[in-house]
Amino acid sequence: MANAEHSGRPAGAFGATAVGATRARLHAARLGLWAVAAVLAVRQVAVVLSTPRGERLTDLETWVGQNGVLHVKGSLYDSTRFTGTPFGGLVLKPLTRAAEQALGWGWTFGSLLLVVALGLVAARALPEPVTRRASLLAAPVAISLLMLSLPVRNALWLGQTSILPVLLVLCGCFVARGERTSGVLIGVAAALQPTVLLFAPLLWFTGRRRAALSTGLTFLACTLLAWAAMPHDSYTYWVHHMAGTGLGGKADDLANQSLHGALLRLGLSGPLEIGLFLALGAAVAVLGVRRAVRYARDGQLLLAVAITGCAAIAVSPTTWQHQLLWVLLAVVGRVGRRASDRLVWPVAVVLVMTLPARMMLPNMAALYPLRDNVVLLAALAAATVVPFLSRTSPYFYRPVPTEYAEQPPARWRRVPLVPFLRRVLTRPNLLLELLLIRVTYAAYQQVRLAATGGTNSGGRARAEAHGHQVLDIERFLHIDVEHWANHAVVKVDWLRNFFDFYYESFHFVVPLSVLALLYWRRPVDYRWARSALGFATLLALVGFWLYPLAPPRLMPHLGIIDTVHGVQDFSQPDYGTLTALTNQYAAMPSLHFGWSLWCGLVIAIVAPKWWMKALGLLHPLFTVSAIVATGNHWVLDAVGGAVVVVAGFALTYALQGPRGRMTSTTAAREEDAPRPLEPERERAAGA
Repeated sequence: MANAEHSGRPAGAFGATAVGATRARLHAARLGLWAVAAVLAVRQVAVVLSTPRGERLTDLETWVGQNGVLHVKGSLYDSTRFTGTPFGGLVLKPLTRAAEQALGWGWTFGSLLLVVALGLVAARALPEPVTRRASLLAAPVAISLLMLSLPVRNALWLGQTSILPVLLVLCGCFVARGERTSGVLIGVAAALQPTVLLFAPLLWFTGRRRAALSTGLTFLACTLLAWAAMPHDSYTYWVHHMAGTGLGGKADDLANQSLHGALLRLGLSGPLEIGLFLALGAAVAVLGVRRAVRYARDGQLLLAVAITGCAAIAVSPTTWQHQLLWVLLAVVGRVGRRASDRLVWPVAVVLVMTLPARMMLPNMAALYPLRDNVVLLAALAAATVVPFLSRTSPYFYRPVPTEYAEQPPARWRRVPLVPFLRRVLTRPNLLLELLLIRVTYAAYQQVRLAATGGTNSGGRARAEAHGHQVLDIERFLHIDVEHWANHAVVKVDWLRNFFDFYYESFHFVVPLSVLALLYWRRPVDYRWARSALGFATLLALVGFWLYPLAPPRLMPHLGIIDTVHGVQDFSQPDYGTLTALTNQYAAMPSLHFGWSLWCGLVIAIVAPKWWMKALGLLHPLFTVSAIVATGNHWVLDAVGGAVVVVAGFALTYALQGPRGRMTSTTAAREEDAPRPLEPERERAAGA
């Protein structure tokens, strides 16, 4: 203070400078996020409007087209194309001409405005207290997530109005002034989608009884109005189809993410399925509303609304696209006492709502029940079992901080360190790790498809040209041993069978086993090894994208015998379609050898005994022999695999620093839940 006074500067000058810098960074981040939201919106509009008219807004065409439902003079439900309530048809009929005129630009931009309004209302509804940073950044983040979500993308693509009920509920809960107005908005939403009535108990048990009564009366008035205007349609919807059950497509379609659809997909039918659906639906509704009431009283009203909506997903006979948005809104819930666990639930929800189900789980028959019902399972979890933290919990605002290792000194002075990723001492969350591994593999699948030109035969000429380039380089270096090795192995049956078995069996099993063992026994080394493997795989994906390469077995006139897949018919354009797990042109660099080399190096570094190290190094030796002898890779492919693995370890070193040695202190800190000392030891320690 004295120095500041003598210098003639105000005492708070340095503080003001720091605050100004923070505000500038916050302003830049806000502008950047709004720019991302705008880019996503423009991209979605461009995708819709650039599609031929007969292929876009197909749901809207079924309503207002020349032979659309709203032009039909008879019942709305004479065809299976209209699945809404009679009140929805009553509202849409006067809008037929306006919808026809606005088909395209007007309808798409109108739907886009609804999405933006939904994001703004959701951002405004965050539980108090909200920091200035969160209040400024929440709106663009919410809008961006909505634009990326599958329900919104499908609604914009198909021309659905299904976002409106969700927006009406949120406006009724967070924007409307007065309980009567709130109830009217939610009641209109219930008239458009009956399961929204599940919000009436939430309003009632949270003290907003006038809003609950207004919701019920508005729903009843709208339904009676539709009954008076269209009695036959109303009877068909409410009585014949029991609140719309059976309308639209097949009830067991994958789009129907409700308990009813899941039970049908599991093979149940008839009275047993109906009884089980009613029993499970009632249990989910009661438990979901009870949890929602508890969180609403805790001050987390947005989470309460999301939980109620997730329960509505499960109990609805047919789940509409917009109903799935309730799962995305549940991302506001906080789960986990540790700071490192806080990302698990949001990441899982965002992945479920933005990626197709086939990218979440492997294409295995045993996992089909999980894959086909992944959104329903997320909704059930949010409604019934996920332990969201209460605001009264000491961990709600201050979770247990993540423990980081001290930065060890660099081993090589000339190699600069960028400590961007600090080394964590605790074991990572298993669910988050599995999700990231699966999404990474899904990205690999997309890249390998792009490497073939989008089709199996699209990149054949380019890949074969690259194959001739690699062969010329190997001949110049005198390492073109593929033909000799292949024919030498073919002549020895037991050796051929051994290499075929080794090639097919250990590519995924060994790396996953190494990761699992490290995760279980040495969490710190697991993070180090996983990071190196991730960087190596990422670099390999770049290689697949830039340099698709035909392996020796798929090079015509080279004379290589495909020992694993058999003789290939080169006259067929799809001759390279051999398995669902590998890309025939993702050969440079070889991840078969790269991953095996990673396994060997990790085992050699981490294993405590010399024979374990030697056994680990045998794996890349056998792998490189197998990939060359079976004709699946060039020798230079293995060199490329080694390069990306070394680069992966180098990037890990540069971003995280050197791998630290295990000490007793570190080992003690790695325990997730350390046990307390016994009383005798405590007294001894105190003495």
